[in-house]
Amino acid sequence: MDIEKNVQLIKERIARIAGGRPVTLVAATKMNDKAAIQCAIEAGVDVCGENRVQEMLEKLGQEAYIGAPLHFIGSLQKNKVKFVVGKCDLIHSVNSPALLEAISKKAASLDLVQDVLLEVNIAAEPTKTGFLPEDLPQLLEAAGKFPSVRVRGLMAIPPKSEKTGENRGCFAQMRELFIDIGAKKYDNVTMDFLSMGMSDDFEDAILEGSNMVRIGTAIFGARNYGAAAASGPRINGGI
Repeated sequence: MDIEKNVQLIKERIARIAGGRPVTLVAATKMNDKAAIQCAIEAGVDVCGENRVQEMLEKLGQEAYIGAPLHFIGSLQKNKVKFVVGKCDLIHSVNSPALLEAISKKAASLDLVQDVLLEVNIAAEPTKTGFLPEDLPQLLEAAGKFPSVRVRGLMAIPPKSEKTGENRGCFAQMRELFIDIGAKKYDNVTMDFLSMGMSDDFEDAILEGSNMVRIGTAIFGARNYGAAAASGPRINGGI
């Protein structure tokens, strides 16, 4: 894969669709090594986004993300919060009040404020985590009780689609939530980032208001999950 060329093509597509509106390009670096990540950073991605805690820790030890901010974009369990808070500039996937509280407690112990996004299950899919839209007001009120957490926006992963444009309705609903929340006053809440759109649908997401896209395959190529499984279980206590 020509990572540099891929990044430049994606940036051109983003610029064309966004029409001058700033959009943050997050390179989803899961299952890519330091050399590939550094190539993407040098090519101009804005942020590196990691999905797995242990993989993130290993790459941090290798200084794989040097040159770009680091976001955690995968599902985060409460027992792994201690490994992520303070190491990432932004956590995209806060999907429960308990997780928000755990992040706040860990951040307080480190004397810092952790920036997060709230994950929204915009299509109410039973197989996905995240808040339902109707649950957001209560959670946003509760965010004021956690001074060591700062909610910076929303994140969503819509249903898998087979056709271009199929998810524009979900993206439009997210934009409406984003705008509505931004017009209200909640402690520790600012609507700065609307993180939605991946390799197959980022153009639709941007058309509907996304200002942060998470792209992996279109930058690095398809991941070889079979090879990863064949390599055996992870070490270091299964972090």
